[in-house]
Amino acid sequence: MKTVLDHIVIACAGLAQGSAWLREKLGVEPEEGGKHATMGTHNRLLRLGARQYLELLAVDPDADPPDHPRWFGLDERGIRERAAREPFLLTWVAATDDLDEATARVPELGAAQELSRGALRWRIALPEGGVLPFDGVLPAVIQWVEGHPCDRLEDRGCEILSLEWRHPSASDIAMTLQVLEFEAWDAVEAGPKRFAAGIRCPRGEIIVTD
Repeated sequence: MKTVLDHIVIACAGLAQGSAWLREKLGVEPEEGGKHATMGTHNRLLRLGARQYLELLAVDPDADPPDHPRWFGLDERGIRERAAREPFLLTWVAATDDLDEATARVPELGAAQELSRGALRWRIALPEGGVLPFDGVLPAVIQWVEGHPCDRLEDRGCEILSLEWRHPSASDIAMTLQVLEFEAWDAVEAGPKRFAAGIRCPRGEIIVTD
């Protein structure tokens, strides 16, 4: 088993707001994503590599509210208020080739759920209550069953260069990433919480942060 970066998640109050922020920040237009009926959310996407992408994620105002918490803490008041002010880097998602093994090794990842949209099928582990483990510094873990968003996304000149993680519980996070066989587990630093991604784009090399 191994895990690798799959995508980073930008929380926004709405996709129009998120797209405007992305155009200003990176100088590119995101592509249409789709709806997640089970979660009451929708997204737009930007390719950052062969199998890496950026996801603009927002509550879908046209969807019926789910009877369970939305993923990635999107129901939390603090996250909604922050996103209303400006989109921000919320969390990240790591891809694994064996989600059952990942959740067996790290039960805190939560229960695996099977989801689909169009030609895409995937399984993702989500903690009970939609919480963000370690404030979003620890990723959600996904296993793609059929297709991948990058299969259809255009190369718009953007590439993810780096991730920076800092957290008061850095040793616990690093140990968890090591158990998941994530290669950069030792890059987690101790200190006040910070999560940042370096991206090369038409605007140059920019940093997006939590």
